[in-house]
Amino acid sequence: MSALAHEPLMQADVLLEGFLALDTPEGFRAELIEGEIVVTPPPDGDHEDYINLILKQVIKHSRTEMDFSGNKGLKVKSGGDCPKNHVIPDGTFAPTELRLFRGADSWMPCDGVAMVAEVTSSKAHADREVKRRCYARAGIPLYLLIDRDRSQVTIFSEPERDDYRQLCGIPFGKSLTLPEPFGFDLDTAEFV
Repeated sequence: MSALAHEPLMQADVLLEGFLALDTPEGFRAELIEGEIVVTPPPDGDHEDYINLILKQVIKHSRTEMDFSGNKGLKVKSGGDCPKNHVIPDGTFAPTELRLFRGADSWMPCDGVAMVAEVTSSKAHADREVKRRCYARAGIPLYLLIDRDRSQVTIFSEPERDDYRQLCGIPFGKSLTLPEPFGFDLDTAEFV
């Protein structure tokens, strides 16, 4: 095997090492997504309000008791020669019985995650496209996207390779059915 055959792997390793060594300013989030380091500023109040509205409904109505993390780093599969993606969803849900977050490292695998949620902010394209592909590659069963620019909520399901096979989007103000293990209609009236 030639030295050139090892070059992409070495570049990916260097990128991953550099990413993991970042000293991100307080409140900012750094993610490694499809070979690009993405730094996001702290969220605004409306962003956090959407997450809070979702969390309250999951706690109250979900058929399966869920644990939640608002800053859990997830390691997900990459395509091609890119290093392993390191993403931080706005919300990560896992069945309480798994105790998935207890004792987990800063960056944990996605096994057992039931749903991730993202609220669009300054990098809406990343939430709509790039992170969606990452979550599908990881096999995360459900991806909930709250798109503030489009005033729309979408649930993506049935991950297969680089994308989800099913999606259902509704405008703010309507109800969106969250599949099992949640099994309830998410009311988005307060999103308007």
